[in-house]
Amino acid sequence: MTQKNVLILEDISKTFYPGTLNQNNVLNELNLTVTKGDFITIIGGNGSGKSTLLNSIAGTFLIDKGSIKINEKEIKKLKEEQRATLIGRVFQDPLMGTAPRMTVSENLSIAYRRGQKRTLKKGSSLEERQYFETLLAKLDLGLEKRLTSEMGLLSGGQRQAIALLMATMKKPELLLLDEHTAALDPKTASVVLELTRNRIEEEELTALMITHNMQDALNYGNRLIMLDKGKVVIDLSGKDKQDLTVSEVLNLFQKSTMNQLVNDELLFD
Repeated sequence: MTQKNVLILEDISKTFYPGTLNQNNVLNELNLTVTKGDFITIIGGNGSGKSTLLNSIAGTFLIDKGSIKINEKEIKKLKEEQRATLIGRVFQDPLMGTAPRMTVSENLSIAYRRGQKRTLKKGSSLEERQYFETLLAKLDLGLEKRLTSEMGLLSGGQRQAIALLMATMKKPELLLLDEHTAALDPKTASVVLELTRNRIEEEELTALMITHNMQDALNYGNRLIMLDKGKVVIDLSGKDKQDLTVSEVLNLFQKSTMNQLVNDELLFD
C-alpha cells in the first residue's frame, strides 16, 4: 500500500541579505519528502538551516525558489496565517504561540476555534471547559485544575505542555517542533518529550522536531535527518536509525560532509 506524502519540498532555497557583504545562503536546493505518520528528528550545527527550514514551511518568510507542497497542494505563496490551518507549531520559547496574560482556558479556546469564523467571544463554554479538563488531565501535570490561571504564571514545562495541546488540538496535517524543549531543564524536557511522543501517537500526527540533543534525536521518532549547509546530508529510518549510537551518527556526518571537525553542539548528550 502506497503511503501518502504529507509534505514535499523540492529544491527550496533561501538567501538572506542577497547582494550584500552579509549574504547568507541558508537553504540550498533542499529536497525532502515526508510521509503520513513520519516523526522526523532534525539535527545539524549552527547555520545548517534547521530553523530556517521550519520557518520556510510555516510561511514565516517566502522562499526564493523551489516548491512546498502539503497534501500535493502548492503552498509556497500562502501567507503564514493561511498555512496555520494546516500546520501546528511549538516554539523554543515557552511563551511564544500563547497569550501570557490570558488564562489557560482562554488560550485553549483560541486554539479550539482555529479556522472558525471569528467572533467577539473571549471565554469558553461549559462544554469546552469540560473538554479542556479532559485533555489536560491526560498530561498528568495537575493542569486540569489551572484553567483560570494566567499562562504567564505557569512554569516553562507547563506552558510547553499546553502549547503542545494547542498546536495539536485541531489535528494539523503537519506539526513543527522548533527545539521546543531547549529552554527547559533536563528533567522537565524529558517529561515534555514523552508528552510529545504520546500526543503524536494518539492523534497519529506527522511531525518534524528540531533538537540539539543527539541522544533525543535517536530515542524519538521513526526517522532522523541531518542538515549541513542548507541540504539534507543524512536521512535514516527504521532499523538503520534504531541501531545507531551517537558516535556512529557523528562518524556518518563526517563522512557525508568530508568534515573532520564536528561542532561541539552536536556532541550534546
